[in-house]
Amino acid sequence: MSNLGSDLAIRCDCGRVQGMLTGANSHDSNHLVCYCDDCQSFAHYLGDAELTLDEHGGTRIFQVRPSRIAFTRGSEHIACVRLRPNGLLRWYADCCKTPIANTPASKALPIVGVVHRCIGQATGDKPAESVTGPVQAGVFGRYAKGDRSTLDAHDRAPLSTMIRILGMIVKARLHGDLKRSPFLEAATLTPRVSPHVLSSDELRRVEQLRDQWPAA
Repeated sequence: MSNLGSDLAIRCDCGRVQGMLTGANSHDSNHLVCYCDDCQSFAHYLGDAELTLDEHGGTRIFQVRPSRIAFTRGSEHIACVRLRPNGLLRWYADCCKTPIANTPASKALPIVGVVHRCIGQATGDKPAESVTGPVQAGVFGRYAKGDRSTLDAHDRAPLSTMIRILGMIVKARLHGDLKRSPFLEAATLTPRVSPHVLSSDELRRVEQLRDQWPAA
């Protein structure tokens, strides 16, 4: 595969939100399955969690530099939520509640974790996996659901994953990606959409759904 990468379509379930992830490749990226309780909670907040989570509660995430993402349609439907006041910024399509991406709370960390559910085919109708490559690590497996005996996941994020993420962040900062995110205002580095922070009651209800899933 060329280091220049390929373009991947981004699309919500109903098609109102569309965009492109350009120059995607398996070298300048991080392909993970995250089993953390907060990613599970986000899926349950949006509903239809089984469309996002695997049987162990994992969410496939493709981490890239923010400058690689551009929305071509329906940006007015992109909404943001935080589970807690200082939590990750979690982006979704409010038209059909499709998860789109996660971005760090810190303005100084230019990285975007695109939720695999909204990734479509690559240029030339190639499957997305031909561009993203295989999953490189399962992280936060201690929160996984069901029988973990055969689960290939680390309890936390392994050092190799953290080094890869750090390398992506350094490269993004060198390329000026802090001001080239479709999710942040370039002048202020604040979210383009004011995030809704869950109240304690809202969070409690979401966590109850998470803890009861999957139903027996």
